[in-house]
Amino acid sequence: MSEDRVQVVRGSGAAVPLPLVASGGEALAVVWPGVGSQHRSLHRLLLDPSGHTVDLQHPSESVYYVRSGTATVTDGDSGEQHPLVEGSMVHVDPSTAHRFEAGEAGAEIVGGPCPPDPSIYESQEV
Repeated sequence: MSEDRVQVVRGSGAAVPLPLVASGGEALAVVWPGVGSQHRSLHRLLLDPSGHTVDLQHPSESVYYVRSGTATVTDGDSGEQHPLVEGSMVHVDPSTAHRFEAGEAGAEIVGGPCPPDPSIYESQEV
């Protein structure tokens, strides 16, 4: 693979399922080591109404963007909950536990740890 190149990843056609949703929805890897990314990950969390992720915790920082809907992110260490609306950005410090739960209309959240967390992709071929 060439080190200097541009790659366009087309929507969910190239996305790979990830075990990040505990109930009501799905998580997809869009940009991850499997497409050649070494320093960035981008996941698409599609949460049904009241759907939620598993408890997440990564060795690196994470950033997420609420593309649509509403949700709550819970700091697993302090228990503090933060409401999220369309357009909200979330920054999570390294090794901080967190969990997303969608509101009544569901939510689409994109983001992930940077650099990628290898433990997320253990069930995938890289």
